[in-house]
Amino acid sequence: MLALIQRVTSASVAVAGETTGAIGPGLLALVAVEPGDSEAQIARMAERLLGYRVFDDGAGRMNRSLADTGGGLLLVSQFTLAADTSSGMRPGFSTAAPPAEAERGFNRLVAICREKHASGVEIGRFGAHMTVSLVNDGPVTFLLRP
Repeated sequence: MLALIQRVTSASVAVAGETTGAIGPGLLALVAVEPGDSEAQIARMAERLLGYRVFDDGAGRMNRSLADTGGGLLLVSQFTLAADTSSGMRPGFSTAAPPAEAERGFNRLVAICREKHASGVEIGRFGAHMTVSLVNDGPVTFLLRP
């Protein structure tokens, strides 16, 4: 499992012009499920998303997490993040989980995050063509693995 996280002042995702999820200050996480991702890896990713310290502590240091700030979390499934780009001029997707496995893993991540983060977890629509809008705060962007 991979998650590209971005600290945002706002972010939203729309499908066919209809907003499916939107947050104010918080994290946008583009998430890719890889073949064989276990329950433990999914739980660890949820822990990292909620606990990774990327927010200012008032002294100019990144010492506060999403759990500390109570900010929003927007989770967007993005299988292309798991692409193999090591050779050639076209990505390969054998490194991404098949759709049914990926949807199960993504939905499990959403459930764990919603259970642990009452401040709000929004989502895109799995498998849909989505338009993601964001205002990156910093910019601050990190690639997380469980």
